[in-house]
Amino acid sequence: MTRRGRGHLANDSWEALLTAHAVLMKRFAAAPIWDEVSMREYDVLYTLAKQDRPIRLGELNRNVLLSQPALSRLVERLADRGLVERAPDPADGRGVRLALTEAGREQQRRTGRRHAADVAREVGAALGDEEMRTLEALTRKLAGQDRPSGEAEEENR
Repeated sequence: MTRRGRGHLANDSWEALLTAHAVLMKRFAAAPIWDEVSMREYDVLYTLAKQDRPIRLGELNRNVLLSQPALSRLVERLADRGLVERAPDPADGRGVRLALTEAGREQQRRTGRRHAADVAREVGAALGDEEMRTLEALTRKLAGQDRPSGEAEEENR
């Protein structure tokens, strides 16, 4: 394949990925499950639920699609609602570590079960099992992750 051809293929692949993401996110946003938390709030709760320890805001920011100031405000609102707790960072007294409260963990699970059903329905309707495995492998590779399929904690989704 020529260099020009490979570049076009890469861009066409990227565009298809972004289009699929946009279409699916609009469908998920239309689901009647976002009554207690918004999709962005859920994204933060889900990201924190995947952690095995409290994390700093910068670590959280690497895993969510929000600017740092917007994320700070969102975390503040979640903390005010008792879903996220902030604690001093023992390694750096100026820093703060974030974790889910028990109420936050329960909220994430409750919304996550409903969202996981929507994801399974949408993706499962479009792709077969082998296609889903391939999609997972390819997107993990693009993200620089090497974790094999099935290692994600289902109860966190």
